[in-house]
Amino acid sequence: MSTKAPARLANLWDEAKAASMTEPERLVYRSNILGSDKRVTNYGGGNTSSKIMEKDPLTGEQVEVLWVKGSGGDSASIKLDGFSTLYMDKLRALKGLYRGLEHEDEMVGYLPHATFNLNPRAASIDTPLHAYVPHPFVDHMHPDAIIAIAASKDSKALTQEIFGDQIGWLPWKRPGFELGLWLEKFCLEHPQAKGVILESHGLFTWGDTPKECYETTISVINQAIEWFEKETAGKAIFGGEAVKSLPADERRAVAAKIMPKIRGLISEDSHKLGHFDDSPAVLEFVNSKNLRPLAALGTSCPDHFLRTKIRPLVIEFDPANPDVDAVVARLADDVAAYRADYTAYYERSKHDNSPAIRDPNAVVYLMPGVGMFTFAKDKATARISGEFYVNAINVMRGSSAVSTYQGLDEQEAFDIEYWLLEEAKLQRMPKPKALAGQIALITGGAGGIGKATAYRLMNEGACVVIADIDDAALAAATEELGKKYGRDFVRPIKFDVTREEEVLKGFANAVVEFGGLDILVSNAGLASSAPIEETTLALWNKNMDILATGYFLVSREAFKVFRAQKIGGNVVFVASKNGLAASPNAAAYCTAKAAEIHLARCLALEGAEAQIRVNVVNPDAVLRGSKIWAGEWLEQRASTYKTDKDGLEEMYRQRSLLKRSVFPEDIAEAIYFLASDMSAKSTGNIINVDAGNAQSFTR
Repeated sequence: MSTKAPARLANLWDEAKAASMTEPERLVYRSNILGSDKRVTNYGGGNTSSKIMEKDPLTGEQVEVLWVKGSGGDSASIKLDGFSTLYMDKLRALKGLYRGLEHEDEMVGYLPHATFNLNPRAASIDTPLHAYVPHPFVDHMHPDAIIAIAASKDSKALTQEIFGDQIGWLPWKRPGFELGLWLEKFCLEHPQAKGVILESHGLFTWGDTPKECYETTISVINQAIEWFEKETAGKAIFGGEAVKSLPADERRAVAAKIMPKIRGLISEDSHKLGHFDDSPAVLEFVNSKNLRPLAALGTSCPDHFLRTKIRPLVIEFDPANPDVDAVVARLADDVAAYRADYTAYYERSKHDNSPAIRDPNAVVYLMPGVGMFTFAKDKATARISGEFYVNAINVMRGSSAVSTYQGLDEQEAFDIEYWLLEEAKLQRMPKPKALAGQIALITGGAGGIGKATAYRLMNEGACVVIADIDDAALAAATEELGKKYGRDFVRPIKFDVTREEEVLKGFANAVVEFGGLDILVSNAGLASSAPIEETTLALWNKNMDILATGYFLVSREAFKVFRAQKIGGNVVFVASKNGLAASPNAAAYCTAKAAEIHLARCLALEGAEAQIRVNVVNPDAVLRGSKIWAGEWLEQRASTYKTDKDGLEEMYRQRSLLKRSVFPEDIAEAIYFLASDMSAKSTGNIINVDAGNAQSFTR
């Protein structure tokens, strides 16, 4: 039973700030502050609109224009270009073309004909819902507290009890033209109402000014939060606690074992990315007595459902007797059973013109005592799907405490999931990048070659874990990469490749962050130079520890993950030209690099039957951006070749057959080739990126 009272939503409207804005800018402002709190609406969910007088670009006359959130986008971050603009007179004229409910979907095709000022932002299916509400400013949000009312068996009575005549109620209707007409009719028949709750859907509110509309939205949600707080006080939530959570570190340890196994089972057609959530709201639900019956009902709000599928998969587990190996052994059967259940749902519900069945695997996996795993085609979608299910948990929490929670009717759920308009949207999605859905771990990831490799792999859609021992460089690289590609795509992990316990912990953390591993780029390194007589045992061991033992440790852990997933894997060693060609005054370094290369050959033999490929890139003389050239190594090599720092790069360039310098980006390109399907039939190979050196020819 939860004892913490939920905080009220703050009124974030700043009249002084809003007063200096244009009307479209006030719409963006209103949308952003509404979307800033996930209790108001989920990511990408809900929409806002304003009916604004604009100058017609052709006639010069003032015309009424509907500005409404377009298809896609998120209220919290939307900008002006995220809104569709449509002539209100043309939208009203569409009512004369409407042929009835069975022809509702054809109305979407007319929306482009109402576009104002050639705006390229496509209008969403919710456009009529805003157009036909006879008020200038409209908010449509998906607040957890409101959907908890909307998803209750007694939702109409609860709406009346909580809000009286201030907020009305309409029965479930799929978003579209017909619902827009329903809203118009409700407003005309109830002029005193400030909004309406849509059964199993969400909240519509309106006002005569943007501020009034916003403040109505916030006050209605707060009223619902306050009512639920009073009604649920002292009640056992979700039937009370059935099991207790494992400690936080043990939960992550279980996740590290379970997630790669799930990922492998559901990634046969395309690689999936995972997200782990063990927040208090999730743990309260997965540990409860009513977990299974409530989970089986699925979600109610269409936005929740589209992200989380018909229902989650509950992984049976007793945290009081935690047998994780038994769970792993049973997972294949659990996943197969879910697929069969989903296929049966599709067959029961499909129509003659329904799209073909899509991925039958679960998106949400609930594990008592541990938390929730969500998997999707990319990390952002996996994370957002988890956020949506937390919204659904909050809805079930309130609804089941005051009434009977009801999920979306199965046929209605199917008709939304396999809606032809939704299918058309999916078909317009851009083709995935070459490494979309793939997870790479790069040791020495904050250095020149490591960071250049992260850029190259992320540019092709990969998620990357950058591992390094340099805290400052790790933080800077993570910030840089996150700004470029999005924070969902990169994670930093600090560990020393020579310390077994740190490698084990680092890989476990990496697996929990993204759900598994596909690519290991073993790049951590150092360089040393000394005549053999001056090579100390400590220097020799340091080279062997980092360049041989370190490569062994990270490869071993990567192989464990690859074998758990059973979907192959890639290992790329960043060795050196010196692993093939002897170099004066560098016996320790050259020998350790030679060990790397031979280790790669051994691993290529061991991994082949599991489609684990192991290859090597041999750089030479990568001075710019490389951390190993920032210290004594540069001075030592300059001394060996009797030149100075400035002359060393030119000396290396002239020494090469092609007379060209080698840069970190050149090494990254070779790594990408070996990590991608372009080299799908290569293992045990070596690519020299040294501008040509006859001594290191492998043939």
